[in-house]
Amino acid sequence: MSDVEALASFIDKWRARWPEWRVAEVFVPQAQRDAVQAWFALRQELLDAAWGGVDPVPGEAKLAWWAEELQGWSQGRRRHPLGIALQRLPAPWPLLAAGLPALRASRERAADTAQAITVLLPFAEGVVETAALLFACGTPVSAANLAVGLLAEQVLMQGDAAVPLRARAQLGDAMPEYAAARAWANELLQRWPPPDGSRPDRIHAALLRERLRCFAAGSTASEPLSRWRALWTAWRAARG
Repeated sequence: MSDVEALASFIDKWRARWPEWRVAEVFVPQAQRDAVQAWFALRQELLDAAWGGVDPVPGEAKLAWWAEELQGWSQGRRRHPLGIALQRLPAPWPLLAAGLPALRASRERAADTAQAITVLLPFAEGVVETAALLFACGTPVSAANLAVGLLAEQVLMQGDAAVPLRARAQLGDAMPEYAAARAWANELLQRWPPPDGSRPDRIHAALLRERLRCFAAGSTASEPLSRWRALWTAWRAARG
């Protein structure tokens, strides 16, 4: 497999999880689309490493590898295919790498939502600064706001295992599967920040919020939005 084919496979992996983007990307400037896809595919790789699987050890090894890889991008080196689209772009890759220990730590259950946000802040700051430079955004997302979105992605990926200890304890022991996750999803929706950041940031956050809202209402975590719901959501987010 060539590097270009490998890059396409990682982009396809992300698009398979977010098929809504085939509709939503029409609101992203043509010149940014390749970088946007690669950026969100990179984010997905990092989140999968942190939160995927039952055993955390393989993910920890992947995050350590990614820390070295991102440092290498800042020095003109790359090994991962996503670097074809991203490595040469002006972005603080070392800052993103520096936040990966916080992302790794977020796998452990927090005591409450406030602590869950605090743990993620160093990684969120790296994501915010990177996206701001990639997409030339003068008013980037705040790290605290982005952390709420990251927690939404975590609960959609991990379900009940992502719910903070106090939130889970308040619901009692005899709870059906996903009941705690749906309750916490509702709390995150109540905390959801107003739209901010670049157009790709706003569109991604709006689609994520709609997925979280549907999950809280009873849908499966991986169920995509309908074509028309995705179009309407992306349009409103693009308008700001």
